[in-house]
Amino acid sequence: MTKKNSSAIQRRLIPTYIFLIIVSFISVFPLYWMIAAATNRSVDVARGKITFGAYALENFQKLTQQTDLWGALGNSFLYAIVQTVVALLVCSLAGYGFELYHDKWKDKVFSILLLAMMIPQVATMIPLFKMISSAGLLNTVWAFILPSISTPFLIMMFRQNSRNFPVDIMEAARLDGLSELQIYFRMYMPVMKSTYAAAAVITFMNAWNSYLWPKVVMADTRAQTMPMLIANLASGYTVDYGVLMMGVLFCSIPTMIIFFVLQKQFAEGITGSVK
Repeated sequence: MTKKNSSAIQRRLIPTYIFLIIVSFISVFPLYWMIAAATNRSVDVARGKITFGAYALENFQKLTQQTDLWGALGNSFLYAIVQTVVALLVCSLAGYGFELYHDKWKDKVFSILLLAMMIPQVATMIPLFKMISSAGLLNTVWAFILPSISTPFLIMMFRQNSRNFPVDIMEAARLDGLSELQIYFRMYMPVMKSTYAAAAVITFMNAWNSYLWPKVVMADTRAQTMPMLIANLASGYTVDYGVLMMGVLFCSIPTMIIFFVLQKQFAEGITGSVK
């Protein structure tokens, strides 16, 4: 390729680069505004100031004085981590069984299971609340995680990606004397680590950002999560937007870290890659 052709191609790509730069700026600006607003006074935020201020420490002090920030963070981490670990174990076992030990009856059960994806959460909230209340689990981690430890989407995701799992490994493992559970833990899980990473990101983010169900089953303020804390900050007669955005910033940091650390594995897991 000559320099003349290369220059012509680069000139044709200029509009594409400009478009991508504009779209990237639009996508990143809300994150920038959130961080900038957390460093300004409420009146500055209300006026639309988009530059950084000098009130970050003051907003942080107000946030810790007005709310139980560390308690809410601890609750959110506890609920999200426990739900992620349990959901990955349950849903991966289900997807593993549906695909690698499937027959026509299991396929029919799986089809019925997929119908559950069409049922909105609010339609099952009252029966679930009665069950949790009758079991005496209100304001506990189990009240938070039990309705979400087995989701049709994650089971479907593990089943679809299990189609790329090399069955020959299972046959060789059986010949070596491994039990079915040993095959699952020692062969299946390491090979499907990209799918586990993608499922972990999805589950953790859903659990961390969950608001409606915790609001129903967590009546004790000591059991509140970060989304509930932020909702309380925004529901007062007068809202301190600087403090509110500081709370939003603290709520956003863990999910951003999780996604950035696992983004490569997330992309591989979504596309069904097997290692």
